[in-house]
Amino acid sequence: MTDTFWIAATVLIVLALLFVLYPVFFHRLGTRKQTDLKNQNLMAYRSRMKELDNEYEAGILDDENYRQLKEELAGSMLDDVPEQDQVRPVISGRRSAMAVALVSILLIPAATVYLYERWGAMDRVEQFITMQEMGTTEGSRQAQMTELSGQLRERLEASPDNPDGWAMLGRTYMRLERFDDAAWAFRQLADSVNDDSRARAVAYGLSAQALFFGSQGAMTKEVTAAIEQARELNPDEVNALGLLGINAFSQQNYREAIEYWERIETVAPDHPQIGSIREGIREAYTRLGEEPPAQVAAAETSGAGVTVRVTLSEDFQNQVPADTTLFLFARQPNVQQGPPLAVARLTADQLPVEIRLDDRYAMSPQATISSVDEVVVTARLSRSGNVAAQAGDWQGSTDVPVAVNESQEAPVAVVIDQQLID
Repeated sequence: MTDTFWIAATVLIVLALLFVLYPVFFHRLGTRKQTDLKNQNLMAYRSRMKELDNEYEAGILDDENYRQLKEELAGSMLDDVPEQDQVRPVISGRRSAMAVALVSILLIPAATVYLYERWGAMDRVEQFITMQEMGTTEGSRQAQMTELSGQLRERLEASPDNPDGWAMLGRTYMRLERFDDAAWAFRQLADSVNDDSRARAVAYGLSAQALFFGSQGAMTKEVTAAIEQARELNPDEVNALGLLGINAFSQQNYREAIEYWERIETVAPDHPQIGSIREGIREAYTRLGEEPPAQVAAAETSGAGVTVRVTLSEDFQNQVPADTTLFLFARQPNVQQGPPLAVARLTADQLPVEIRLDDRYAMSPQATISSVDEVVVTARLSRSGNVAAQAGDWQGSTDVPVAVNESQEAPVAVVIDQQLID
């Protein structure tokens, strides 16, 4: 539990103890004061009675006055003694008071902690604090993110009814490139929003996306199953539609890819990757030899990115078929696995080509080129058309990291000058 919680809890427990212990100790003090007053009245009564006896014996008072004064003195004595003192239960002895105090000191704090652990919401508070810390953690602090994600996972497993927590955990695993864990977290998210079919569809779509990244772009049976779960709940779930479009494009089913991606334009015109989706649609129309719609053709680049000029080495000019798929990747330096920050898909017959990689080419909202300061750009000609590198593919990359800027005077040169062996 947090320090703030314990400080507040301690103050409240102390106040509760004061309410219990105050009557125990100060009741005895009040009793002693009442006893002292009674004793003083009794001593005054006896002293005055003795004076009356002496005056009567000395002949100063006659029988009638003596009897009258004794009755008045006795009446005033009764008036000075409180009626409640005649029958009043009191705590007997210092030992009993100490026993009550000791039991209270031990029992009240223990009961407070136990009852709060049983019915309180501290687990939610701890989850929220961990989520806040994770949200402010930079990508360079990967070790801390790993530790925080582990803490959040433990708390979510203990208290799973927290959709925001599962969503945060899934996104964090995506940033850490732990795609199987991300897919699992998004499935837990689906379970936690069981009464909201659209939210469940999004969760399954995100799970499919994580599995797709984990398989290096292969449409495995697990990816397909997650897509089917998403579309069964919502046929227009955008993550599933996006993956289906990518798969159709990779199979050269350009018309089908256009249908999936244009559906995203219709149902989610404000989608964070709408620029990248429109670029895919434009390229699919180009592959079909058709003019893209006006709104797609007019799509403009914006924001931070990197402009590159890709060329093919003369050594391979006669070896690469014109229809070979060309992939362009932008990744953070020293990061080789997981989804790139930007990816574009072209063909070898477009070389040499100049292109600007920006957030339109992002594969997910959590990984964008504008979120980093520099990247390494890789160009790969894939013999199989698969995004995963294979022996025989041709590849080239920037020699040093390239700065990400909103404006760039000249494109960065990327030369495809090596062939992968294994």
